Amino acid sequence: MDETDRTYMQAALEEASKAYAVGEVPIGAVVVHRGEIIGRGHNRRETWKDPTAHAEILAIQEACRRLGGWRLTESTLYVTIEPCAMCAGAIVLARIPRLVYGAKDPKAGAVDSVFDLVRRKELNHRVDVTSGVLEEECRAVIQRFFRELRSRD
Repeated sequence: MDETDRTYMQAALEEASKAYAVGEVPIGAVVVHRGEIIGRGHNRRETWKDPTAHAEILAIQEACRRLGGWRLTESTLYVTIEPCAMCAGAIVLARIPRLVYGAKDPKAGAVDSVFDLVRRKELNHRVDVTSGVLEEECRAVIQRFFRELRSRD
């Protein structure tokens, strides 16, 4: 794990904090292209009443708007939690060459935990994956959120 990965994962954690502050599951993501953050996102499913409003999707959409196209080659997506199947599919479809995530999602992770969608040889694009970047911090924020949620019920 290098300092660059830590720096951008910290930016993703800042996005997760924004989600936490409004009662959303605290997952954050940033897309980095040639050393610049071009897309940011945090979960907004509850706020927008939209099941597709995941951090990764929103960051990818913003990055595509900024670049003026749907191919995010030469980009890296940083996300605090292992992407789900929908987000992993979007990563492949956007042709993102590298994914960096913090903590695994043992119930819905579609990169390493439940199955691997981003490195399938049958697909026309495969993604290089780095996991475990700021893992403890990424795991802690989501665990704290759910602990507080359960204590309210």
